[in-house]
Amino acid sequence: MKLNTIKEAINDFKNGKMLIVVDDENRENEGDFIVSGEKATPQDINFMMKYGRGLICTSVSSKKAKKMNLNPMVDDNTENQKTNFTVSVDAKDGITTGISAKDRWQTLQVLINDDSNPEDLVRPGHMFPLIAKDGGVLQRAGHTEACLDLAKLSKHKPIALLVEIVDDDGTMARRESLLKISKEHNIKIISIADLIAYRKKFDKLIEQISTVPFPTDFGDFELRLFEDKINGDHHVAVIKGEIKEDEDILVRVHSQCLTGDIFGSLRCDCGPQLESSLKMIEENGKGILVYLRQEGRGIGLKNKIKAYQLQDEGYDTVEANHKLGFKADLREYGIGAQILLDCNVRKMRLLTNNPKKIISLEGFGLKIVDRVAIEFEPNKVNNKYLSTKRDKLGHLIMENIKK
Repeated sequence: MKLNTIKEAINDFKNGKMLIVVDDENRENEGDFIVSGEKATPQDINFMMKYGRGLICTSVSSKKAKKMNLNPMVDDNTENQKTNFTVSVDAKDGITTGISAKDRWQTLQVLINDDSNPEDLVRPGHMFPLIAKDGGVLQRAGHTEACLDLAKLSKHKPIALLVEIVDDDGTMARRESLLKISKEHNIKIISIADLIAYRKKFDKLIEQISTVPFPTDFGDFELRLFEDKINGDHHVAVIKGEIKEDEDILVRVHSQCLTGDIFGSLRCDCGPQLESSLKMIEENGKGILVYLRQEGRGIGLKNKIKAYQLQDEGYDTVEANHKLGFKADLREYGIGAQILLDCNVRKMRLLTNNPKKIISLEGFGLKIVDRVAIEFEPNKVNNKYLSTKRDKLGHLIMENIKK
């Protein structure tokens, strides 16, 4: 049985139906029942109590938490996933003990009501608000954030109910069991990974900040500064000529490499690739280079230098990443794709040796009409690095690099 699509899930969520949302097997590897706070009924809460068996919580925005004085449950959050629990609450009026499905629903109504004040709640209680990150699953890949993303995509108020699903034997329900529960109760099931991919494809994640003339040793360009609205990172596009949607544009998407781009490190081929790309774009008379802030294939400068140290001990670049607890390549090209689209690129001749980059960019509606190789003879230092890129990461580079 396959997972449902995000579009199917949005349609059900919008209509007040419950969903099962699963996270990554390498994270919690758990599933939650989730339902829109705006549409939830006492019967939904009773279902969660009976079949979820976990802790029923309410996902709220940081704005709502601030308005209702929902303060953190503890000053120092040491919980594994840094779930942002606030102090538990009950409705002040209209309930008995606060624990019944009807009482919890009444507390939910206070949280939903835009006219409610902090004084309308008592603390502690039997409803557990969780504050979602403002960037949703693109900032934190958790069920709390998935709730508010689904609410936003459904045009509902930013509040939802969620509960962990526990099996009959008291253990957490995993993927196989969750699929059975989905079928048994006719509840659609989706993954947070698919929700992340959906948002990256359809949300506008970047904003152009400024544009300036950019004369360089390679030629005269235009520099456009973009801000990533999720993480606040800044990226640039170096543009030559007027970019038109109906033209095949020469494009390089280059990930930041401080050591190679700035200091001319011989450990990689990043610096030569950057310089060669700018030269080729200048010679072509038109093109664009997108420079992304994702150092060390996405692991950051500190971990890249640690990886260098491991490489000096005999590990290759992929093994070093794994030793540090990272995948071989953490880069993602959603931001780069959106920058290209914002710069009018629709079809391109892509300067790359990496076939995965081609697949990633095409997933955002960009058409790659040609791949232009950008490779160099290995030097005395980077032969192993280049052979690893070829043999383990699938880069399409020369066969005469020694294994």
